[in-house]
Amino acid sequence: MLFVLLYWDKPGRFALRQQTRPAHLAYIKAHERQVRHGGPLLDDAGQPIGSLLVIEAPDRAAAEAFAANDPYVQAGLFESMVIRATRIVVKDGAWLE
Repeated sequence: MLFVLLYWDKPGRFALRQQTRPAHLAYIKAHERQVRHGGPLLDDAGQPIGSLLVIEAPDRAAAEAFAANDPYVQAGLFESMVIRATRIVVKDGAWLE
């Protein structure tokens, strides 16, 4: 099952994001088979203001555990987080359903 993890940074936490980024990327790399898509959310100036991940997990509890173990989450970077199940209907311009 696929889950979207949508995170919004706490204001003024750019330095914390930069400091924690190597550990976050190592975590993502360690789970690269589970991560389908990911990257920062950007403001109009191109600066990170949050994160988006699409992961594969057996259920919501596993997706929540994945999120809880992310170094960004553990460092307190995020103001809010949303986890929602999803499915792919269009990929690379091709309809799958």
